[in-house]
Amino acid sequence: MKLTFLGAARTVTGSCYWLEENGKNILIECGMFQGHAKENELNFEEFPFDPADIDYIFLTHAHIDHSGRIPKIYKEGFRGKVICTKATKDLCEVMLPDSGFIQEIEAEWKNRKLKREGARKIEPLYTHQEASDSLVCFESVSYYDEIQVDDNIRVKFSDAGHLLGSAIIEMWVTENDKETKLVFSGDLGNVNLPLLKGYDTIEDMDYLVVESTYGGRLHKENNEERIIKFLEAIRPVLENGGNVVIPSFAVGRTQELIYDLNRYRESHPDEVKFLDNIPVYVDSPLAISATEIFKDNMDCFDEETRKYIQSGKHPLDFEELIFTKTPEESMALNEQPGAKIIISASGMCEAGRIKHHLKHNLWKESSVIVFVGYQAEGTLGRQLVDGAEKVKIYGEYIGVKAKIVSIQGYSGHADQEGLMKWMGAIKHKPNKIFIVHGEPEAQDEFERLIHCEFQYDTCIPEQGDTYELDASTVVSASSYKDIKNKYLRLQLLSQIDVLQEQAEILSSKIDQITLNDKTDEEVIDLYEKLINVEKELRKIKFQLVK
Repeated sequence: MKLTFLGAARTVTGSCYWLEENGKNILIECGMFQGHAKENELNFEEFPFDPADIDYIFLTHAHIDHSGRIPKIYKEGFRGKVICTKATKDLCEVMLPDSGFIQEIEAEWKNRKLKREGARKIEPLYTHQEASDSLVCFESVSYYDEIQVDDNIRVKFSDAGHLLGSAIIEMWVTENDKETKLVFSGDLGNVNLPLLKGYDTIEDMDYLVVESTYGGRLHKENNEERIIKFLEAIRPVLENGGNVVIPSFAVGRTQELIYDLNRYRESHPDEVKFLDNIPVYVDSPLAISATEIFKDNMDCFDEETRKYIQSGKHPLDFEELIFTKTPEESMALNEQPGAKIIISASGMCEAGRIKHHLKHNLWKESSVIVFVGYQAEGTLGRQLVDGAEKVKIYGEYIGVKAKIVSIQGYSGHADQEGLMKWMGAIKHKPNKIFIVHGEPEAQDEFERLIHCEFQYDTCIPEQGDTYELDASTVVSASSYKDIKNKYLRLQLLSQIDVLQEQAEILSSKIDQITLNDKTDEEVIDLYEKLINVEKELRKIKFQLVK
């Protein structure tokens, strides 16, 4: 059999792995690339196969970086089955059409700009209707039921503890009378996430494809510490009549925030009197729909949450919680006086209503922006977390005066310790471990730890890498050079765009400040650093044009 890595290779987005065996073509995930505009262009690239030849897509969970290209592959001829858990299917029924709507809006916005430039207009990746049409392919399965897909393949979904319905996929493939077991971890959940059960462990496999999002870091806060840090960050702002803006993933993180606020107010009423009469707006139609789906999938909840619901309460609802559905309601929030909390998507600030709220609040010292999820390289969210003093939103540079707070304890991903704990449950040494879904530094550190702790044979695939596997070893490795080259070219263009934006920001900043308060030595040091940067940029320019 052959396993090809078509996404989440040396990056955290675009999860997609292509398995070829006994004439069958299978995808594990079919996710969208998310991040800088140039990286998003990867979504428009042709698949290295005929979509009509794909028999199955096995989906670990509903997040768009794992499911978001399913409408594209359906649009191009896929008519096989998408197999996932019931909760994942329910979430995809709202998330994929929502993604299609965003694709249409973004294409319309770009086409207005292209028309002014006299350029040819573009088509959206897919439309709302095309995404809705693709849902006919979805079939749901229950956790732990072993599914006989055909004579040579059987599959089981175990709980990954990352998102409602998220799964670890165990797959047994028989070739030449030999059975090989592959495990795809999907995204593994953070320890003791509210609402959801924790991740299951898998004791044996021949090959493992494992995520590494936080393979190089530890979360700084546990569940109790994170809500305390959150409240400490928002208290002075709300008491002074300011706004709290929370870029949050519509599915998963938003529901956890609602849960935490509700339960802490109940258990510590005297400590949070400053929240009395403060409206909490969930400004995302997708988050509203997802919250209802959470309520309809109680079997995925942990024991504590189920007992709470059985007492006659619901953890995803309280008096001050307000859902804003229409664009008009959303826009009115930025004109509304008084302190408020706004939870809005997208979580990495790349699309949706959150960009409007940032545009209205980033320049205000009275506001605070609270990040509660992972921010990928190249995203607007990452720029803010990394301390950007200016950012570009809808073509306009906005000065960052608001306080920026990042709370890692809200991540839905296991940190380094959680990943190593999951790895430690493996009892039989795998033939090979493929490390995916992480930035290069995180992957390198995670690989080092696996070697030191377990002495397992590991590999960090790159985009387009293919491995021929059998029951006992990797037979050979090769690469789709055109896929790898396209990815590297877009990554290079992405980095050049980021450098250009940073240069513009630096230039405008220097225009506004004086160097008189710097010593001669400091000025010389800054000058030499700029000269070195200029030399490197000249080298790059020379290589590009020669």
